[in-house]
Amino acid sequence: MSQSRTIQTHLILPPDTNHHETIFGGKVLAFIDEIAAITAMKHAKGAVVTASIDSVDFLSSAKVGDVIELDAIVSSTGRSSMEVYVRVTSMNLLTGEEKLTTESFLTMVAVDEEGKPVPVPGIHPESEDEKRLYETGPARRAHRKQRLAMKY
Repeated sequence: MSQSRTIQTHLILPPDTNHHETIFGGKVLAFIDEIAAITAMKHAKGAVVTASIDSVDFLSSAKVGDVIELDAIVSSTGRSSMEVYVRVTSMNLLTGEEKLTTESFLTMVAVDEEGKPVPVPGIHPESEDEKRLYETGPARRAHRKQRLAMKY
């Protein structure tokens, strides 16, 4: 799993924020989708598409001048799909205060040149955190399937 790990750091500037001087949720979502794609491409060694953003929990905000760090890893795989876990933390560089701002799970699918799904390798958890993510993956997959089966 650690081979897919990707980390990005961004400084929050005024154009990234709303009238509360906190980062736009849509900006965070764009960063999350980008890092999930990079992480999945590293694992699949090829092109991927976003199949779903399964969950996004905004737990706290980041302000102008804060730095956010996104940490992503492939947490589970199917035949051609990959679940990617993204954790976003913010840090005030002046005070050193760090906080968890966002957690998200996305499903990415490996595709060939024609956009058809292609198989991906499995994963092997190493650390305790990786094992926890891996072991809870089947429950999240079942929840996704249940959610997709719901008729609105």
